[in-house]
Amino acid sequence: MRIGIDLGGTKIEAVALERNHREVARLRVPTPRDDYDATIEAIVGLVREIERTTGRQGSVGVGIPGTISPATGVVKNANSTWLNGRALDSDLSLRLERPVRLANDANCFTLSEATDGAAAGAHVVFGVIVGTGTGGGVVVDGRVLVGHNAVGGEWGHNPLPWPRPGEWPGEACYCGRSGCIETFLSGPGLARDYAEAAGRIVPPADIVALAERGDAEAAAALARYEDRMARALATIINVVDPDVIVVGGGMSNADRIYANVPRLWDPFVFSDRVDTRLVRALHGDASGVRGAAWLWEE
Repeated sequence: MRIGIDLGGTKIEAVALERNHREVARLRVPTPRDDYDATIEAIVGLVREIERTTGRQGSVGVGIPGTISPATGVVKNANSTWLNGRALDSDLSLRLERPVRLANDANCFTLSEATDGAAAGAHVVFGVIVGTGTGGGVVVDGRVLVGHNAVGGEWGHNPLPWPRPGEWPGEACYCGRSGCIETFLSGPGLARDYAEAAGRIVPPADIVALAERGDAEAAAALARYEDRMARALATIINVVDPDVIVVGGGMSNADRIYANVPRLWDPFVFSDRVDTRLVRALHGDASGVRGAAWLWEE
């Protein structure tokens, strides 16, 4: 049995999977924000409760909104800032009395979709999460490509490529730079772009719905979004050349991107033709926690 934990900013979710991929338990609790010790205890409590109800002990994998630094051995780049600078993997291993594997939540998402999701069986998979932020991960032959600096797949904090008029230097990003892909392709990025054109603030899902009903300003905002996603993903294809790109997060629900973005990325890819598939995640919001469980697949 494999236990996966998805440590989010508002909730911590746990799932237990059999070797045949069957889910046997799922639990969630609110995240104790800004309290590291309480976060540890919440995760331990979820693992203990799953093992009590199933009557078995499992391996434990945890997806986090950051990564473990190879240089320091502690968490870095987490937007759940109370985790930064903490030895989360060793602290959890100590409390659970077993090895624990940690990975970035976008890596877990990609691993899930590459294992038994929309990209099952593919050689190279790039996973994209476009929601509140913009994350990414790479899986090759069923294994997460973490990278020497533990930032493999972190495309969201590169500059938007081939900027068009008005896109450079771009909005300030929380990372300290400006013009990051995340500032354009996140849900808030789409909402800001629409507000600048339409003069009113509308949630991203409503912009998609308005475009479907023929609203010209919403359709134009989505067209700009698709053009930006195409350029951003073209750089991934030029460097990684994945078989499949899987999209998750709130913006993955915009059906039109799966037809429009591949049509738009062709001029920016250094190839005579592009066969990379762009697909929606099969497991949706559950991919992160499932991928954390599959960190122990081998």
